[in-house]
Amino acid sequence: MERTSQKLVVTGALILIALGALILLNSTRIYGFNDSWPVLFIVIAVGLLVQHVKNVSGWLVGVVGVIFMALKRFYPGSMEWAKYVIPVIMILSGVFLLYEWFKTGRRKKII
Repeated sequence: MERTSQKLVVTGALILIALGALILLNSTRIYGFNDSWPVLFIVIAVGLLVQHVKNVSGWLVGVVGVIFMALKRFYPGSMEWAKYVIPVIMILSGVFLLYEWFKTGRRKKII
């Protein structure tokens, strides 16, 4: 198995483990999924960064996960505006990354 495939397997495994743990915590009512879903962003970011440390999208996803966790934990009232603003920022960032990918002719890595 080549190195890139191995990294993809690690990323997939991390996501499955995190998702399973979060669902289990939710099912046992120890920690609700509505409070813990930002952990998935962080796990996905770790998986992306395992593949390539300079991956801008990996850092972006991780930062979004940390921001959501901090807002939910320390500023619960701020989630009213953040639940609209942060997803819009994520969508715009994704559109930008896709635009750059298509603009370069998919020949080289983005950023």
